[in-house]
Amino acid sequence: MMWWGLLLLCVSGALGYYAQDEVLSLPGLKTKLNFRQWSGYLQASPGQHLHYWFVTSQRDPVNDPVVLWLNGGPGCSSLGGLLTENGPLHVKDNGRTLYTNEYSWNKVANVLYLESPAGVGFSYSDDQNYATNDIEVAESNYLALQDFFRKFPSLMSNDFYVTGESYGGVYVPSLSLKIANGPAKINLKGFAVGNGLSSTYFNDQSLVYFGYYHGLFGDTLWKNLNTYCCQGGYCNFVTNNNYYCRESVQQVFNRIYGIGLNDYSLYLNCAGGVKGKNSRFLADIKNLFQFYQFELPENAAAAQSSVPPCFNATAPFSWLNRADVRKALNIPDFVQTWELCSGVVSDNYQRIYNTMSDFYLQLLSKGYRALVYNGDTDMVCNFLGGNWFVKSLNQQKTLDYQPWIYNNQIAGFYERYGKLTFLTVKGAGHMVPMWAPARALKMFESFLANSAY
Repeated sequence: MMWWGLLLLCVSGALGYYAQDEVLSLPGLKTKLNFRQWSGYLQASPGQHLHYWFVTSQRDPVNDPVVLWLNGGPGCSSLGGLLTENGPLHVKDNGRTLYTNEYSWNKVANVLYLESPAGVGFSYSDDQNYATNDIEVAESNYLALQDFFRKFPSLMSNDFYVTGESYGGVYVPSLSLKIANGPAKINLKGFAVGNGLSSTYFNDQSLVYFGYYHGLFGDTLWKNLNTYCCQGGYCNFVTNNNYYCRESVQQVFNRIYGIGLNDYSLYLNCAGGVKGKNSRFLADIKNLFQFYQFELPENAAAAQSSVPPCFNATAPFSWLNRADVRKALNIPDFVQTWELCSGVVSDNYQRIYNTMSDFYLQLLSKGYRALVYNGDTDMVCNFLGGNWFVKSLNQQKTLDYQPWIYNNQIAGFYERYGKLTFLTVKGAGHMVPMWAPARALKMFESFLANSAY
């Protein structure tokens, strides 16, 4: 054990760590860790304090990349990503104890989890005004990153990547471009988006095909969709003024989102059973079929919850809201109760970008690498829409669509367009690191190393 203690001592000096935020112990954790961690606040826009949890790499923390992880929503906490997806510590179902995640992304990188924007999780603003938008979030995250590197200056020269999922499809490229064009000397190398909302048009248009070819509609609805929404060999399911087309798309919407299917992972059961949707999901569907402004039937929108439907977040909620855990994470007493997703933030959020194509094109033109990956059973941000978005960027294909392998099994498929890769994870849903942890780590490691999948 002496050698490990000496190694940590050397690493602490090399990192120039920010001592007052360091987490030395956590309630419910009995395992001795081979990495270090910090939790505290980063200064974002004036009066805005974004909570961060930073874990060092288990491999080579001095030289390994620094990776930012952002969950989406908008309004959902990145601690959900840490404690249930790709973080090194997960909460057991009892909500009291922690266990180590064998497939944590800090196996190969230093990972920064940022709760953004203010009002999400333990993040807060002095005036408690949580109305914001895509542009303001990118600016706040950029300022918070600069504060992070002031606290950890020795990491400034490490390779840096921005990653995230879901509405992170907006957060990640918008922040990446701000870093690329900004004065801060952050060593950005690339970005990765998982099941991201990169284009509202492609996401909605593709969902109709996804639903039909996954057996969710009958022939009558499919015939109506083709009759009323299609002309001259082209179908418009997204912005069609035909009354009967709208009525048909409404049936699609209700079938996929309103009857109790697990929208985030089609072939998994819905936690709690078929009980209708909840208020958190009603916030999420503001991202979907915006032209029609559909509303779910009353019987599908009764439950009040900050948690996405069919997802059980009781364990992290219980653990994070313990007084001793908050104290260990350096959370002030006046900060709000932690929720997986904030209704206040989502209700007051202004969506500005309907497509992220300009951001991708600018970043690719500057030489940054990009990974767009999708679990292929997700219906909120489906893989087909992600693929269509990537193809719409009109980059030259350098590697044709082909399988990638993990543990002597087909893990999914991928194709390359120069520095841009599109990749699917077979059988995984919206939260790929949750439902395919080993393959997600392999994918992540390959991306960082710019090696074959």
